[in-house]
Amino acid sequence: MDIKQSIGKLRPRILDIFDHLHAHPETSWNEVNTTAFISNILTGNQCTVKTFEDCTGVIGEIGEIGEGNFTVGIRSDIDALWQEVNGTFQANHSCGHDGHMALALGVFLVLKEMDFQPRGKLKFIFQPAEEKGMGALKMIEEKVLDDVDFLYGVHLRPVEEVKDGQAAPAIVHGAAQFIKGEIAGTDAHGARPHQGQNAIEIGAAFITLLNGIHLNPSIPYSVKMTQFFAGGESSNIIPGRATFSLDLRAQDNAVMEELTKKVEKVAESLAIVHGVDVKLEPGTNVAAAIVNDQAQEIMSEAIADTLGEENLVAPVITTGGEDFHFYTLKRPELKATMLGLGCDLAPGLHHPNMTFNKEALLSGIEILTKAIILTFEKYGKGVHLHD
Repeated sequence: MDIKQSIGKLRPRILDIFDHLHAHPETSWNEVNTTAFISNILTGNQCTVKTFEDCTGVIGEIGEIGEGNFTVGIRSDIDALWQEVNGTFQANHSCGHDGHMALALGVFLVLKEMDFQPRGKLKFIFQPAEEKGMGALKMIEEKVLDDVDFLYGVHLRPVEEVKDGQAAPAIVHGAAQFIKGEIAGTDAHGARPHQGQNAIEIGAAFITLLNGIHLNPSIPYSVKMTQFFAGGESSNIIPGRATFSLDLRAQDNAVMEELTKKVEKVAESLAIVHGVDVKLEPGTNVAAAIVNDQAQEIMSEAIADTLGEENLVAPVITTGGEDFHFYTLKRPELKATMLGLGCDLAPGLHHPNMTFNKEALLSGIEILTKAIILTFEKYGKGVHLHD
């Protein structure tokens, strides 16, 4: 049975899997039932499964390392966002991770239906906490990627980036860094401003100086203050203390490093000029994409073979972030890329009422399945399909 026939046979089950995952979202590090659901599907199909004692997530493995020492991995994120949906705060799969899980599980089921036996190892990585920017780092800590040679990810793309029926062989995400900060000065009477420090004025000066940061203009970057809290109920008190948040973006990891240092210098200068403490506390961050040419070439071939050459589009360049790219940042020898799947996704990622064409999942499964088989054929020791 070929790939298309297998997908056609499994279509009802794949869509049922998506519907279940969509209806049962769980936030980062809380994906307990999601982990159990995925594990049950994998173990029910004679897959070697690994879970973790101190976190959610599950790893499935087919085959084993033998001659050639070759492993191909496919990664899906599994967490949902926490957001207001129609007036109620709840877990919500508005970033498409329910679709990503259905894609990865669909690839697994199709390969099992085909009785695919890799000469090497095929690893399915269902990673928690992507939305926190910490899940990939946890998988690296757990040495999940130590034996992986090629790694494929996938992300549904908004309609303005990739149209339904099209796909991109790579997603070039930017780097992001989120920083919490505090200005610690002394309150003063509204009539005696010289006796303290006005944290609001310092915050305004901070914004002005941030806007004055200039780096290489050929590489997109930005820094902006996204939260600022100062003062209380009394309008005749000048607040000396404030807390704030900063959002830093850069399309390149080196530029992000330079931008972060500039922000730190601004904070140090403000502290000296105004006689206050300005503390910066780095929070979540994600790395910019490092796309491997060989992995992208394989993904391009799989897309063209599935959708036609005319529906293979250029890699998507986006200022959005994805912790998938920590894998290649921390393990530079890893050959990786992310499939950007067009699926009529609207109104947009993270919109509380986001929807997409579920039928596109079937095309995505075919693309990823072909990419895996092509990788073993081109760079491994070949594959064997039992009759």
